[in-house]
Amino acid sequence: MQLILVRHGEAEPYQANDAIRNLTASGVIQAHSTAEQVLAKYHPDLFVVSPYKRAQQTMAAFQSKYPQVPLHILEGITPDADPIVALDELSILSEQYSAKCMVVVCHMNVVAYMAALLIEEDPENFGLAEARIFEQPMIVMGLSVEKARFSPTGDLH
Repeated sequence: MQLILVRHGEAEPYQANDAIRNLTASGVIQAHSTAEQVLAKYHPDLFVVSPYKRAQQTMAAFQSKYPQVPLHILEGITPDADPIVALDELSILSEQYSAKCMVVVCHMNVVAYMAALLIEEDPENFGLAEARIFEQPMIVMGLSVEKARFSPTGDLH
């Protein structure tokens, strides 16, 4: 299965209620650029997103191209969430939906730690609206191979 981990685009400055921060105009452009690149090569059958507004606005760029794909809001992928628990929850969702290609939009730090656990390497920051594609038989720590990276400025490799 393919797991596509995406960090949200550029957001407004920090405020007391972090969950309601919007994407900036640049963040919206970043999200659409990354979504176009990813969706030109991959065909998701499940979307999973953080409950935070900026992540949902980033996901909207993916949904605009695949409006029929089910969307699941997952509380466990907010910025300070436990990445091990998050991967367990994503694994359960992938089985429930029989997902072959899942797009997950969330935040630093959880996204970097999930990626690191998947490939058993040290965490590496994600750029704004960066997507990384992982392939694995199932979502389990250490069974994944990173296949590609995409950013708003183009394919990273």
